[in-house]
Amino acid sequence: MARIALDAMGGDNAPTETVAGAVDASRLGVDVVLVGHPDILQSELAKHDTRLPIVDALEVIDMAAEPARALREKPGASITVAAKLVAEKSADGMVSAGSTGAAMAAAAIIIGRIKGVSRPSIASIFPTPGSPTVVLDSGANPEVKPDQIVQFAIMGSVASEVLLGTENPRVGLLSIGEEKGKGRDLERAAYDLLEQAPINFVGNVEGRDVANDKADVIVTDGFTGNIFLKTMEGAALVVARYAMEELSKLDPEVQEAAIPALYSVKKRLDYETYGGAQLLGVNGVVVISHGSSTRVAIANALAMARDAADRDLPGRLARRLAS
Repeated sequence: MARIALDAMGGDNAPTETVAGAVDASRLGVDVVLVGHPDILQSELAKHDTRLPIVDALEVIDMAAEPARALREKPGASITVAAKLVAEKSADGMVSAGSTGAAMAAAAIIIGRIKGVSRPSIASIFPTPGSPTVVLDSGANPEVKPDQIVQFAIMGSVASEVLLGTENPRVGLLSIGEEKGKGRDLERAAYDLLEQAPINFVGNVEGRDVANDKADVIVTDGFTGNIFLKTMEGAALVVARYAMEELSKLDPEVQEAAIPALYSVKKRLDYETYGGAQLLGVNGVVVISHGSSTRVAIANALAMARDAADRDLPGRLARRLAS
């Protein structure tokens, strides 16, 4: 079974929520090793009357720090040590809710990129009707070239197959219209390359198509993808709030009957259901969680990292890219 290293000091709610999430995950069968200050982590574990292995890391990289510089200046930081465990094969994957930039830098510099990968990409899973949709890049690369979009499409297809069990995933290119020729120079050039790529390319998709189950994988540049993802998350929150406001106007008996259904919808839309996003294109499993992650998100992120490692996501990416 895969072992997952958790940057237990990373995130707005660390170490309380990270340790609690690790305890929850371990009780569900995930092999977790905590990385961070041993005294602090032992104190948190004592609250749960639980023991988990700890690897010492006495430094923490601040959210606002410049990633590459911080890695050089703090070799003993928790996120750096977690990445080293993966690079040394002492762990099969890592999870961090700390600085996204630092996690990406640690993965690229310490763990290393898969041969042939131009740019590692953040792949987020978005809950959509029919089946979840993999969206990438969702923030790692604000500016990209058309051939890099093709790599994202191949990696996203593999991720959809491995993580979600999708057969022959449909890949759509995010643009401002469905017709070929729509979009910027980037989208028009990428479209031509995607037509020739070894994927199930279904053409352009628009932002609203995420609700119509038109694609299993949506590819774009990291700037657009990050805005798209956060806009969708914001829209989901608005809908949930409107629903709760309307529910509050109904009779108590109707409210009681409707609440379970509303909570079910909330769970389907909640980013914590998946816990984080996969960083694809590096020689190990790396899951990047929201900085505000609770124990629920951390536990789910650890489970997703375990599943990705058990199913050899990095190896399958490497083989597909090499073919």
